[in-house]
Amino acid sequence: MNNVMKDFTFSTVPEIIVEWAGASRAGEIIQPRFSARRVLLVTDPGLVKAGILPPVLHSLQEAGFQVTVYDRVQPDPQERLVREALQVARDDHCDMVIGLGGGSSLDVAKLVAVLINSEQDLQALYGIGKVSGQRLPLINIPTTAGTGSEVTNISILTTNDDSKMGIVAPQLYGDLVLLDAQLTLGLPPVHTAAAGIDAMVHAIEAYTGKHKKNPISDALAREALRLISRHLVTACRDGNNREARENVLLGAMLAGQAFANSPVAAVHALAYPLGARHHIPHGLSNALMLIPVLQFNAPVAAPYYAELAAVIGEEVSGNMEKDAAIFIAAMVRIIAESGAPKKLRDVDIPAETLAILAQDAMQQTRLLDNNPVLLTADDALRLYQHAF
Repeated sequence: MNNVMKDFTFSTVPEIIVEWAGASRAGEIIQPRFSARRVLLVTDPGLVKAGILPPVLHSLQEAGFQVTVYDRVQPDPQERLVREALQVARDDHCDMVIGLGGGSSLDVAKLVAVLINSEQDLQALYGIGKVSGQRLPLINIPTTAGTGSEVTNISILTTNDDSKMGIVAPQLYGDLVLLDAQLTLGLPPVHTAAAGIDAMVHAIEAYTGKHKKNPISDALAREALRLISRHLVTACRDGNNREARENVLLGAMLAGQAFANSPVAAVHALAYPLGARHHIPHGLSNALMLIPVLQFNAPVAAPYYAELAAVIGEEVSGNMEKDAAIFIAAMVRIIAESGAPKKLRDVDIPAETLAILAQDAMQQTRLLDNNPVLLTADDALRLYQHAF
C-alpha cells in the first residue's frame, strides 16, 4: 500500500473570535484591528425585526464607526441585491463591510467587499479564481449555525434565469470572524434543524470528496460531525440551551473550514435547484437530499461512512458495509428527531417538476465532479424521486 501523503493546500480566515455576547462588543473588538471607519453592515429584514441590530450598531457607533445598514438581503440572494448593496456602499463611501446574518447576508457582504473598488462586473466573477484585485476589510458575524459562509471563500447567488452559480476566490475569505452563539438563540426549531443538517452535509461531503480531501479538512469534518450530531437535537428542542447552541455553531464553522478546502458534491448539486426554482431554504434543501445521496454513494464511500459512524458515537461492528449502514441510519434518525421535513412532498414540491430539477442539477458540474460516484441525469431524476 502506498502511504505517501498527497500534496495539498489548506486556507482559512486569519482570525476567529468565539465569544458569548461578543456581537454587543463588536465595535470594541473591531476598532483596534482596522483603520477603516465607514462601515456597510449587510443584513436581512428578519434580523431587524428580531431586534438583533441595536446592540451591534450601538457598539460600533460608540467605537467611532459611521454605519450604513443595508437590510434587504433575502434567502438565495439574487444578483440585483448585490448590485443594490454595492451602490449603497459606494454612495456612502464605505471602506469596511460587516456581514451580519445567515449565509445569504454573508455571501452578499463578501461580494460587496470585493467589488466596491473594482472595475470588474459581477457577471465576470462566476467560477473559480476569477476575482482580481483586493477587497475592503471584511468581518463576518453569523447568526445561524449551518452555512459556514463566515469561513469560506465562496458566495452563491441566484442568477436572472433562476439557476444558482458560485463565485470561488481567495479574496472572499474575511479578515475576522466573530462567533457569538447568543445570536442563534431566537432561531426557530425548523430553521435550527435545517441549518444544522446543512453543516453536517458540509462535513460529510468534505470527508468523502473525490479531489481535494486532505488530513486537515478530514480532522475538521470529523469534529464538526461529532459536535453537531451530539447537540443538534437538543438545540432544536430547547432553543435556549447555551451549551447546545455554542457547540452547533462551532461545529458549523469547522464544517465550513473543511468544505472550503475539500469541496461539496452531489447533495449540494441536487439541493441548489430546489432553492432556485422553489425557494426552499438552502439548509432544508440539503437536508431533503442527504439520505438519497448517502445511499447512492455508499458503494464507493462506505469506508468513509464506517469511520464517521464511530465519530458520531454509534456502536460499530468492524464490518465496513454494516458500519456504513449504521451511519446512514443515524443520519435518518437525527433528521427525524430534529423535526426537519423528510420528503420533497412535505415542502410542496410538485412531482411534475422533478425532471426539470434533474436537468438543472446536471448543470452543477463543479460539484458533481467532486462526488465519489459518477452521477448521470437519470441518476439525478431517480434521486429526486427517492426524495419525493
